[in-house]
Amino acid sequence: MSDGAVLHVKGRVLAGPDDVRDELWVVGGRISYDRPAGARDVTTVTGWALPGLVDAHCHVGLDAHGPVDAETAEKQALTDRDAGTLLVRDAGSPSDTRWIDDRADLPKIIRAGRHIARTRRYIRNYAWEIEPDDLVAYVAQEARRGDGWVKLVGDWIDRDLGDLAPCWPREAVEAAIAEAHRLGVRVTAHCFAESSLRDLVEAGIDCVEHATGLSEDLIPLFAERGVAIVPTLVNIATFPKLAEGGEKKFPRWSAHMRRLHERRYDTVRGAYDAGIPVYVGTDAGGSLAHGLVAEEVAEMVAAGIPPLAALSATTWGARAWLGRPGLQEGAPADLVVYEADPRADVRVLAAPRRVVLNGRVVG
Repeated sequence: MSDGAVLHVKGRVLAGPDDVRDELWVVGGRISYDRPAGARDVTTVTGWALPGLVDAHCHVGLDAHGPVDAETAEKQALTDRDAGTLLVRDAGSPSDTRWIDDRADLPKIIRAGRHIARTRRYIRNYAWEIEPDDLVAYVAQEARRGDGWVKLVGDWIDRDLGDLAPCWPREAVEAAIAEAHRLGVRVTAHCFAESSLRDLVEAGIDCVEHATGLSEDLIPLFAERGVAIVPTLVNIATFPKLAEGGEKKFPRWSAHMRRLHERRYDTVRGAYDAGIPVYVGTDAGGSLAHGLVAEEVAEMVAAGIPPLAALSATTWGARAWLGRPGLQEGAPADLVVYEADPRADVRVLAAPRRVVLNGRVVG
């Protein structure tokens, strides 16, 4: 498309869960619901249009061994884009990916800086590994490096205990979260187990990643405080294999991981039923491939979340939560077009017909 070209999207435009329109126009890279006067160079796309999908837990610039080069990070971003993911909340990366912001053909990224973990209590080469006395200072540092988020590692295996355990004392997380909020940023935390959750939520955390340890006694607390969760079910599916690998050395941890996996669907459905905000995230970029957003939505439906709510968790609702527009008048034209109605079958998300980013057809 030339700079003066107009894109016309016809069929069903899902501007909101209850806001369905017949068409939209893209002029100068932005959405309009009014036909532009005198439009000549018009390209028409037909189908069912959604806002660009959101992966709210993704790691561009990271693989299983740590930071990657720019060429690899570009391939990761393109894979997500071609799957329809046009907005990423990067939940921790040691790589500087700011150069992506200058690329109109790559997804938009909301960064959480680099993970902040306890010394020798996380994956090697991923995080700043520090002790509690330094937590506030590192939260302030990553708050300035990120885009409104900071990421803590809330729990990890304690080798002396042989099981998952909290990484931080209560007073440390209280001071760190207070500092983040003073600086105007939100805080999220990696948490697999049960034991770190109450301290983090009562300290004022905004979101919990994975949240497999969310139990019946903790659900009301999350709901009361409005703490969101990003379950990353495609990642939780790997727990049995991880447990098998650690069986001989850490049998207690392995058994715990299996229990968390077995109840994963009940955990997510219980959270949703209680009114806890639930959003789509894949945890791509560590040991998982990019481009899995459709699989994660399908997993949420398998867990018992209604299809429309699962769609919202990667479109309208997720964008509102992250403070980014959807298909509103005048918004950047970031959208995905499908052949069939994704509300009827979320598996449609696995096969985008067209991907439009910043008003240009890129896939």
